[in-house]
Amino acid sequence: MPIPILPSHIRRNHALEHATLQILGAQNPRLRLAGYSDSLGFWIIGKVDFDDLQEAIHQAETRLNQGEAYLAIHPNCGTNFAASGLVAALAAFLAMLGTGSSNRSRWERLPLAAVLVTLSLILSRPLGPWLQAVATTDAHLNGLHVVGIDRFERRGIPLYRVHTRS
Repeated sequence: MPIPILPSHIRRNHALEHATLQILGAQNPRLRLAGYSDSLGFWIIGKVDFDDLQEAIHQAETRLNQGEAYLAIHPNCGTNFAASGLVAALAAFLAMLGTGSSNRSRWERLPLAAVLVTLSLILSRPLGPWLQAVATTDAHLNGLHVVGIDRFERRGIPLYRVHTRS
């Protein structure tokens, strides 16, 4: 069941961005790319051939529309890192409760904090992909399609703006 944190069009753009990155990564695992989604489409950042990008986007649209929802969940999504980071911060906070203002007490709790943070990072790994599935992506494109791709360059790094519309 979706959690309405983000508007549907951003979630669908995010899913299409992820699927595009997954397809490009499968074709060439050495590619170093990043993406960012918003209400008007998404960005792909990195060195990728324009025709390869265009084909990957087309494949991503087709495959998501055919039900390959797993493509919308990306292992390197910022949602994963933010979720684990938040859980780890909470674990560190809990480890330091009751130490007062004493630096010595804090240093004595450091091993406990390290253990709790490590456990929280291990145990929170499924949280990010779950959040992607229910809150930050929507693999059901529902008519979302690409209407254009623009190429820019900043400091020698290619940037591709992918425009979408429902």
